[in-house]
Amino acid sequence: MTNLEFFKNGVHLSFLTDDNGLIRQSSLGAKKTDNPDVLFVPTEVFASGENIAAHHGSKHLGSVLSRLFYESHTETENEISVTMKNDKLRVTQHYLFFNGVSAVRGFSEVTNISDEPVGLEYVSSLSVYGFSMDKIFLCPNSWAQELSWQEFSPEQLGLNGFRNQTTSRAVISNTGTWSSKEYMPMGMIKNSDGFMFWQIESSASWNFEISEAPDFNYLRLSGPSEQENMWYKSLAPGETFKTVTAAICFAPDFDGAVFAMTKYRRNIAYKTPADSLLPVIFNDYMNCLYANPTTEKEFPVIDAASRYGADIFCMDAGWYANGSWWDTVGEWKVFPDRFPGGMKKVFDRIKEKNMKPGIWLEPEVMGVNCPILDRFTDDCFFMRHGKKVIDNGRYQFDFRNKKVTDFLTGVVDSLIENYGIEFFKFDYNIDAGSGTEVDSDSCGDGLMRHREAYFAWIDSLYEKHPGLIIENCASGGLRMDYSSLAHFPLQSVTDASSLPVTAVIASASGTAVIPEQAEVWIAPKADSTEDEVAFFMANSLFRRPVLSGETYLFTDKRAELVKEAVSLYKSLRSEIPSLVPFYPAGVPHFGDKTVVSGFSGETRDYVTVGNLSAAGAIKIPLGEKYKSAECIYPSSFEGNIELNSDGLTVQLRENSAAVIKLTK
Repeated sequence: MTNLEFFKNGVHLSFLTDDNGLIRQSSLGAKKTDNPDVLFVPTEVFASGENIAAHHGSKHLGSVLSRLFYESHTETENEISVTMKNDKLRVTQHYLFFNGVSAVRGFSEVTNISDEPVGLEYVSSLSVYGFSMDKIFLCPNSWAQELSWQEFSPEQLGLNGFRNQTTSRAVISNTGTWSSKEYMPMGMIKNSDGFMFWQIESSASWNFEISEAPDFNYLRLSGPSEQENMWYKSLAPGETFKTVTAAICFAPDFDGAVFAMTKYRRNIAYKTPADSLLPVIFNDYMNCLYANPTTEKEFPVIDAASRYGADIFCMDAGWYANGSWWDTVGEWKVFPDRFPGGMKKVFDRIKEKNMKPGIWLEPEVMGVNCPILDRFTDDCFFMRHGKKVIDNGRYQFDFRNKKVTDFLTGVVDSLIENYGIEFFKFDYNIDAGSGTEVDSDSCGDGLMRHREAYFAWIDSLYEKHPGLIIENCASGGLRMDYSSLAHFPLQSVTDASSLPVTAVIASASGTAVIPEQAEVWIAPKADSTEDEVAFFMANSLFRRPVLSGETYLFTDKRAELVKEAVSLYKSLRSEIPSLVPFYPAGVPHFGDKTVVSGFSGETRDYVTVGNLSAAGAIKIPLGEKYKSAECIYPSSFEGNIELNSDGLTVQLRENSAAVIKLTK
């Protein structure tokens, strides 16, 4: 028997092989597994026509092809790769590590070493075994109701303790082109050892499965499967399939888990010098022009954005439309009646006001009433059962087709050349389902390869236009994943605009997106109070503020509150890429009367405190690590702040907020 043991940045990883070379993963986590009976396969591979050697039900467990024999392993400073094989497949499980972070990132590669095709139905990306479970945290996600963390006992999810031949499992799965339309591709498990926080890095279909085998629990993370997502891959002799990546962080408590995942995400997030200053964006959509831009309407909004100190002004949807902007989308030709004298006048005005021009685009779709639809053959679109896939009045482009990418590259190039565009908001407002049958082994296979082609196209735009900034939006936060965020510096976290909802989502965003990527709408209306305006601004100060709403109408104290917040943000934004979210009062939920979120730095922390109920005192447990506390926004704050050994007490009016600086 051979024992392989590794320890990287607080993560234990070990394997055992028997006398025949059969390999099992015996430990992966912050603590080395002491029980030698807790042994499981590093990679699970389901193949067509192969026996499943387990009483498993729907579980991804017991595949014969996962009975793999040790071949070799490699170790570098930040990666361990273990290669296994049988008579049909060579499988390499990769484990990646990051300095100073108790995290592991994993993916697997499967190569057909036989003379016949092998049909893959499921391949795991990363698995962990042998842990106990006290609580399971899942994150439901929906349009304008993003990031609604929920806590469950194992029993509530049908997991009733170790039972031989149990068919129960807790599975969260996503199928389609909105990666986070029902649940976020992440979760946590709490036990006596602390927290495991995981994420799956897929922009489309994915699965995670929590279940039990005799004597132990397991967590398995993967991309699509045939069973859940209509994915099947015929692997030709010599061909290699690579899974999506997934990651797990280990920490003693909830805030530690968020800390570790934030640090890990910063290692894989897309970064560009063009966005390094974290510019303030004004977008003319939310509670503002609502996809009905004209020269006459834009000028006063542009002027107000400049007065507030915005760095980028983005014209949102509708600029191309004569009437309905929804189902005519796709030609990307300016509708002249909206812009007498040409749309260039609008963008020249933006530049005159010392802002960078931006524009909204939905490049992945074409409306059913697009004037140029007949220029594109069926193979340019997703197809299923011989028909073009249609959702909500749009067709889905297939980015594997060069005619599609050539057309859209031309659109982007033209907008940059003609109007000096430096910022694009790439939106996506449909869900194209399981995928496409065009040039694919399965619909799921077509979807997976389409997404790879889409990101290759995005990367080509950056290469061609190095100063470009592109925002990732999918009806707000319906494609909020770190496959996408490895290619976009900015993520819209919601389409919600009401204060009580936005405040909760903005606070919870620290669990899902690093602060420097998390865009938050600031969309007060003409009748918003001074306190409400300040609350909107406070929500965004340590994230990425997107100004909008009817702020362009403000001429009173509310305008000064916006200016003050933007000025404060600019003085703080250099700190944001080093701040880590924490939750001294827990992650807020919809309906909560108070919303508290913290950001931890080296010498000082910041806490944003919001009150959504009647005036009163909000007590925040912080411990005794701070020397002083002061309100830094709004400057007109009239409440009371008290720092003592029990923590922080803040007195706030109804629908008001304060940003507190805490000196360590």
